[in-house]
Amino acid sequence: MQDLIEKNALAAEAYDSDRRGFLKAGLFVTAALGFWTPALAQAAAPNTARIIRLQNAHTGEKFTGEYWYNGKYLPSAFAEIKKLMRDHRINEQFPIDPRLMDILYVMHGRLKNSGPYHVLSGYRSPATNARLRRNSEGVARNSLHMTGQAIDLKLPGTRLSVVRNAAIDLKSGGVGFYPRSDFVHVDTGRVRHW
Repeated sequence: MQDLIEKNALAAEAYDSDRRGFLKAGLFVTAALGFWTPALAQAAAPNTARIIRLQNAHTGEKFTGEYWYNGKYLPSAFAEIKKLMRDHRINEQFPIDPRLMDILYVMHGRLKNSGPYHVLSGYRSPATNARLRRNSEGVARNSLHMTGQAIDLKLPGTRLSVVRNAAIDLKSGGVGFYPRSDFVHVDTGRVRHW
């Protein structure tokens, strides 16, 4: 248990040192103790680096690089990931849950597609979430997007249903399937799918 606490404490280093980031990181570390699942043990295998590839579908920004190296999450990588996954509507950034990157990393390996995930939605401010909720039935009032724990994505070259199935098979959080809108929702909340 102490090892798990120490690993999750390292995740907190990836967040801003400002008070808001510090408090949010504490919530993520606490949540990680309750939600870490065996399927993500694959991400915790003793390898030297974990690489993730992301592209923001709205801004065109890209991130390809190590987010974890030699047992530690890399704060510089999470600064870039946080910027890429910001609420582009109001240009607001928020810390991203490292477990979300671990889920995507494991999915990448299972899908055998090393292309970048196209990010349609990462962090959403409460104001943006409320506005989207007024215009769509599919937006949750307490969306995990508002806490940096969710991503809406697609992976060009891989059928959306295959991406969904890979996420569901991990049993590591929530998975939503939106074929008409052409994306899959993945989050680090409780295991469920819709």
